[in-house]
This record gives sequence, C-alpha cells and structure tokens, in this order.
Amino acid sequence: MNEYKVNGHEASWLPEGNWEMVWNDEFDGTELDRSKWDYRMSMMQKSWQAWTDKGVHLDGNGNCVFTLTMDENGNPVSSQLQTGYNFMDQPVVETKFGNDHLQWPIGKLKQSMYLHGPGYYECRCRLQQKAGWWSAFWIQSPIIGASIDPAVSGVEIDIMESFHPGKIVAHNVFTGGYGQDNLREKVGGMEGLSTEEFHRFGVLWDETGYTFYVDGVEDGKITKHLTACPEFILISTEVKGYRYKDHQPVQDAYDNQGDTFLVDYVRVFEKR
Repeated sequence: MNEYKVNGHEASWLPEGNWEMVWNDEFDGTELDRSKWDYRMSMMQKSWQAWTDKGVHLDGNGNCVFTLTMDENGNPVSSQLQTGYNFMDQPVVETKFGNDHLQWPIGKLKQSMYLHGPGYYECRCRLQQKAGWWSAFWIQSPIIGASIDPAVSGVEIDIMESFHPGKIVAHNVFTGGYGQDNLREKVGGMEGLSTEEFHRFGVLWDETGYTFYVDGVEDGKITKHLTACPEFILISTEVKGYRYKDHQPVQDAYDNQGDTFLVDYVRVFEKR
C-alpha cells in the first residue's frame, strides 16, 4: 500500500498506483457539513424508527461521533449519514396523474449531493465498543433494483459492517434490489480487531471488480455484478432488533446507551 498524505490529518493507505483525492470529509470543526451529508430517516418507503437526526456530532478534534442514544419515548436509536438517496426509500404520498386517480408507487425523489463511480473509497474509524447496535461504511446506487442488470442500475457495496464489537463480517456486493431479484456475493471478514484503535477500511472498485482492504491488507475480491453506475456514500449505525419480526430493540441497546462509533475521515480517490 502507498501512503497518501493529507495536511494536518492521518494519511490514507492506498493500493499501488498514482492517485488523486476527488472528495473527502475530515470532520474538522464542530458542525456537520450538511452540504455533504444528510440523515437517512426512511427505508423502503417507511420512516424507520431505529434512526434519528440527533445522534451525530463533531467533537472538535476531527472526529464525527455517532452515539447510541434514546428518543423522546425512551427507545434506543442512532443515526445514518448519506451523500445521496435511494429512490425507493422515501415514503409514498397520495397523488394522482392529472385528473386520473392513479398512484405513482414511489416517494418524492431527491437530488443526491455526491455520487461517484469507480475509484478507491476509504474510511478511518474506531468501531463501536459495546453490543446492541452496529456500524457500517458502504456505497449504494440510487436506482438499485430498477433493473436486473447491475451495469444499468448499480449495486450495493458493503465495505465494512461490524455487527459485534471487534468483528467485521464478510464484505458484500448486492444487486437486483431487495426483493425477488436480489443477488449477493460475499468475501472476507475478520475478528479480533481492537475497539480502542482506529482502523482503515477501503474498497478498490475498477473494471475487474471490487477489492476490499482492512488496515492496508487485502481481504478478498468480488468479480461479479460489475457496474460503472455512480453511487452515494453511507456511514451508518443502527440499533439491533428493529428489523426483527416484532420490531423491538434488544436489551443491550438499552443497557449500552452512550456508546460511540467514531469516524476520522471519509475519502474518495481516482487514478490519475
């Protein structure tokens, strides 16, 4: 891996090649840059009770802090940040076409703030330290599932997902949306990562596939579901239990209120 130095900040660890940084957030200052990030509050056309727009702050030391917190009803919640929008997330509002009572089956579309295609995506972060919630760094096509061809409608690329403190599950590539046409490939994963130290998670997305890296070491490659469709970035956390059949948060989430997931930076690179 090559070091890519950013003035006043930790260096990136990049695969071999001549790279140029084309987008980044170092999370300097004390206010989240809302021209780069929005909160994800809905999923699959429903407001999602696990998420809040009050679970993120900048600590003034160059970190974006995600906190396991409680909503006004005393239920555990946390936040997701994104640079764009999935066209199927927004809740449907009753409409009609002209004078015809025909319902368009998607919500209002939003303009993404940042989309990018092939390149190297990297996040330096300190994982959550306690059970009851999880963290992730990933990218997603705004129109995933609009066709069964990933070249046309893109994919989801899970660069890092940590469902248990110190454990990274397999990196995933999904295509075909999230229903009957969903397809998945996975590779890698590891346990025993320190929850006290920061780690670098990255993916090299190019014409040969998706190569994943953890702390500068390759952790597998997926060569299926190739796409060049521009995608948006997500840094996400979520309380466990809300996706279960009874939609109830797990007890660990109540017990571990105040636990944090820290993000030092997110960067996107292109080869010169």
